[in-house]
Formats: sequence, C-alpha cells, structure tokens
Amino acid sequence: MNKVILMGRLTRDPEVRYSAGDNSMAIARYTLAVDRRFRRDGENTADFIGCVAFGRSAEFAEKYFRQGLKIVVTGRIQTGSYTNRDGQKVYTTDVVVEDQEFAESKAASSENAMARQSAPSPAAPSMPSPSQASVGDGFMNIPDGIDEELPFN
Repeated sequence: MNKVILMGRLTRDPEVRYSAGDNSMAIARYTLAVDRRFRRDGENTADFIGCVAFGRSAEFAEKYFRQGLKIVVTGRIQTGSYTNRDGQKVYTTDVVVEDQEFAESKAASSENAMARQSAPSPAAPSMPSPSQASVGDGFMNIPDGIDEELPFN
C-alpha cells in the first residue's frame, strides 16, 4: 500500500500552472516543511517534501494556501526521472495529493504569521504557547478534582 499523511507548513505560495489542450487542468506544486519528531543536538529539524495536486485540489490550493500556512496532506508517493539540459538523469520523488486540509484555524494562522514577521514587544501581554500549556508529551493538563464533574464516571 502506498499511503502518506503529512502535516507541515508551506514554504512558499503554491506554484499553479494549467495544462494545455481543450480540457485544461490546474496543477499545483508546493513544498511542505515537516518537522522531525526527534531533534539532533537540541535543534529543530525538518524535511522539505514536494507535493503536487491536480484539478480541483490544485485550484483550492491556488485560492487558499499561502506561505507559512499549516496543512495536512494525504496522498501517495510517486517517483520518476528525467534527463536535464546537461544530459544528466535527475530522479524525483513527490507526494501526489489525494486530500488536503487546513491544520489550524484562520485566526491561529494569522497569529503565527504575525509572530514570524515581528518579535513580540515586552509590554504586550502574552498568552502561554501550547508547549507551555501542555505536558511535554503533547497532552493537555487536566485539573485535579474534575473526575466528580464527568458524566461517565
């Protein structure tokens, strides 16, 4: 089975082209920066994975996807090769998109975009980041004594 699920941020706006002919079809290419689970020497590392979407998925990407947006992609890996102008054989690996979705709300996306563009001012109140508000395993802390309030106790 050839199935891929990725979550990452777009490294730039999708590049969209249309095929030639009577039934032209949109073809969108974009690259996802996907964080690696484990860090080397305490530094974040990422893999940059090329994705290609066709038809309505490509038109959707053209209309709504922008650099820095966090998305989830499902699809399949496709390999290929071609000979470049210098006569050298070049091998390619892409994810052919079957489904693509937003992985964060529009508000969170805007917040993240602003945070990347400018550093927060010291006078501005700050909300705790998800990493500060949760345990290191990615789960939210549950307050003590909440068991009595749950209906399925």
